[in-house]
Amino acid sequence: MRPVVYTWIQKRQGSPMPTILIRRAGTVALALAGVAVFWALSLPLPFLFGPMFACLGAALLGAPLKGLGVVSKAARTILGVAVGASITPEVLHQLPQMAGSVAFVPLYILAIGLVGVPFFHKVCGFDRPTAYFAAMPGGLQDMVLFGQEAGADVRALSLIHATRVLVIVTIVPIMLIWVFDSPLSQPIGAPASELPAWELALMAVAAIGGWKVGERVGLFGAGIIGPMIVTAILSLSGVIEHRPPAEAILAAQYFIGIGIGVGYVGVTLYELRRDVLAGMLYVVILAILAFIVTEIVVILGLASPIEGFLSFAPGGQAEMTVLAIVAGADLGFVVVHHLVRLMLVILGAPIAASMLGLRGRKSVQSPPQK
Repeated sequence: MRPVVYTWIQKRQGSPMPTILIRRAGTVALALAGVAVFWALSLPLPFLFGPMFACLGAALLGAPLKGLGVVSKAARTILGVAVGASITPEVLHQLPQMAGSVAFVPLYILAIGLVGVPFFHKVCGFDRPTAYFAAMPGGLQDMVLFGQEAGADVRALSLIHATRVLVIVTIVPIMLIWVFDSPLSQPIGAPASELPAWELALMAVAAIGGWKVGERVGLFGAGIIGPMIVTAILSLSGVIEHRPPAEAILAAQYFIGIGIGVGYVGVTLYELRRDVLAGMLYVVILAILAFIVTEIVVILGLASPIEGFLSFAPGGQAEMTVLAIVAGADLGFVVVHHLVRLMLVILGAPIAASMLGLRGRKSVQSPPQK
C-alpha cells in the first residue's frame, strides 16, 4: 500500500510518478520529521538516525523517495575537512605507535575474504563475482563498480553493502552506549558563530576544492579524501586550528542518514528475502571477526577498547567518522585504520579478482520478484 501523500501527488499530476523535484522535497521533509521525532524522544544521534529510519521505513512501504545527489556528496566533504583538521603534528608523532594495530588490517581483510566469499557463494547461492565483491569490506560505490565490470549482480551488491552499512551504523552506537559506557554526547564542534570567518571560508574552499581536484585526478573517495588532504596540510601548517562548526557536522549526519535510507527504494520482497537477509547474516560474521581482531589488539595494548572497536568496525568511512566524533574517540587513530582498510580493498580487490578470473564478464541483474 502506497502512502496517502504519494496517492495525492499522483492525482494532482495525473502521472504515475512524481517529478524528481517533488520526490526530493518529500524526502527532505520526511527526513526532517524523523529528526524531530528522535529529538523529541531524546534518542541518540537524531540527525543521523532520524532521517535514516524515517527514509528506510518509507522506502520499504513503497514511498517514491529520491536521493539528493550532488548535495549528499557535498555534505560528505564536511567530514573530510573534520578528519583533516584532526591531523595535527601530534597525530603524526603517534603514527609509529599505530603501526602495530594497522598491521592487523590486511590480516583482517584476508579473514573476511576467506569466510565471506564461501558464505555468499556456497550458503547464499550467489555467483562467484557477486559473492566476491559482496564479501569485500570496501565502499559501496567502489564495490558495485568493480562488481559490474566483473559481471556481478549489481542490484544485489548495492543492497548487500547498503545493509552492511545500515546494520553497522545501527549496532555500533548501541555497543558504544551499553558496552563501552560512552554517552555519545561529546562536543562535535564549536558553533559557527564562535569560529573565525576566515577559517570557515578556508574550510569551504578546502572542502569543495579538495573534492573537485580529487575527482579530476581519479582519487578514490574523492569527496572525503580530497578535502581531508587539503585540510590536513592547512592544519599541519597551523593555518586551521578548528574542526568544521557543529552545524556543518549535523548537516553531514542528516544527509548521510538520508542516503542510507533511500538505498532501499524499490526493494522487492524477493530482494528482501535474498539480498537484504544475506547482508544481515553477513554482518553477524563480520561482527565476530571484528570482535576477535579488536580483542587481540586491545589485549596487546595496541589500542584502547573504544578506538580498537571503532577502528575495526566494518562500516563506511563517513559513518565511522561521525561515530568517532560523537564518541570522543581519537579521530586520527580511527580514520587511519579505515583509510588503510579501504585503500587495501580498493587497490587489491580488482587485482585479486583478475587473478581469480572474475573480470571481463557481462553484468547481470537480480531475478524478477517471486
